[in-house]
Amino acid sequence: MSPTVQELRNTIRVATGRFEREVKASFTKEELQAICELLGTDVDDTGRPSTSQMRRLIRSHVDIAESMEAADDSTFRKSDLQAIADEVEASFEP
Repeated sequence: MSPTVQELRNTIRVATGRFEREVKASFTKEELQAICELLGTDVDDTGRPSTSQMRRLIRSHVDIAESMEAADDSTFRKSDLQAIADEVEASFEP
């Protein structure tokens, strides 16, 4: 049985050293930044990148999009989350 969106988010959170959430919630700005750091992506030099910028950066880094400019900045879909989980080597345990 494949994991739910919430289970995938929590698996990614744990892989980045964050806590699981019991409620359904998109990634916070801090969680997105932790994902970027784990992926080794170069986050904005100002230290305050926007959430949409980080989503595009993550999508381009895990090959969901061809480039950051071509990447969508909306919240992650299940297939996006699976690709991110694979990239950060997060494993789902039911």
